[in-house]
Amino acid sequence: METLQPTPEFDPTAHADTVQALGADGLQFHVWTADWCPDCRGQVPAFAAVLEAAGVDDDAVTVYPVERGDDGKVGPGVAEYDVDLIPTVVVCRDGEELTRFEESGPLSIAATLARDIGENGDGEA
Repeated sequence: METLQPTPEFDPTAHADTVQALGADGLQFHVWTADWCPDCRGQVPAFAAVLEAAGVDDDAVTVYPVERGDDGKVGPGVAEYDVDLIPTVVVCRDGEELTRFEESGPLSIAATLARDIGENGDGEA
């Protein structure tokens, strides 16, 4: 997917705490995105750059492509994870959800998740 191509201008040294938090052992990332979605195109490439800088293995990231349906978003895992808005990123450890980001917020996807992981005592933010 195009939205998962890391933005080339990302500077990991400027976001060292975020990179460190998202690179913590045992994290699994579930990402719902779509190339047709303006929010996804604007936010997911920077998130992908953080994952790349953190050295997150591809097998720790599950990507779920989302399509537009008559009654909302459709695609793999949408109902199971209660995804209504995209982009949505759910971070899990040992099968338990630690935090999630949905559509937009005052911070980037990566900064929001890193902050929440730090607050949960599961990493540094």
